[in-house]
Amino acid sequence: MNITLVGAGRAGSSFAVALRRAGHDVRLLHHDELAKVGPTSLVILCVPDDALATVAASLPEGGYVVAHVAGSRNLDVLSPHARVASLHPLMALPSGELGARRLVGATYCVSGDDLVRDVVLSLRGRVITIRDDQRGAYHAAAVVASNHLVALMGQVETLAQSVGLTLDDFLPLAEQSLADVAAVGAHDALTGPASRGDMATIDAHLAAIPESERSTYVALANAAFELAERRRSQTPV
Repeated sequence: MNITLVGAGRAGSSFAVALRRAGHDVRLLHHDELAKVGPTSLVILCVPDDALATVAASLPEGGYVVAHVAGSRNLDVLSPHARVASLHPLMALPSGELGARRLVGATYCVSGDDLVRDVVLSLRGRVITIRDDQRGAYHAAAVVASNHLVALMGQVETLAQSVGLTLDDFLPLAEQSLADVAAVGAHDALTGPASRGDMATIDAHLAAIPESERSTYVALANAAFELAERRRSQTPV
């Protein structure tokens, strides 16, 4: 398939490499090179979310499908065009090469023109779909699973350094916890003081850690309390 990518950042570079390896004829353009869009089957916009509508409106008419890879936007941002679609990979793309490898076999949230389904299948990807009114919650879940998890590891690093240790000392514990979630679900994987209602230990933690880290700890402890309560409410008496 002849595919034009607009946006040469991490997402655009990742898709360019992955799609070429999958056998597609790919052109990668910067957002200010829209006049160079020639005959093509599909234009994929890999530009910042807030720029999608402007870039889409600036694309020359061509009868091709116009798609974006933004998880937070519906298809209305591409409204000047008759054939529109989106394909959002549930995968972090930190660099072109690493991102390209991750795009193969990834899960994609797809909507709009069926041509993008063919693209996803060429990458051996898994297709999921949601309604437009579910887009915000879907993207929030993706952000929590990726960005917030990284931020949480940042807090682990800060707390570890406060006692002369490193993030590496705690990564095996984090990795095992994620493996437990994958194996038995979040409810059954939860352990620790909040899961058993141990307020004395939680109060000791709050007294011990830097004040700047307490609000995050409290928010996550409350989330753990709620998860534990849901587990108890679902456990047969």
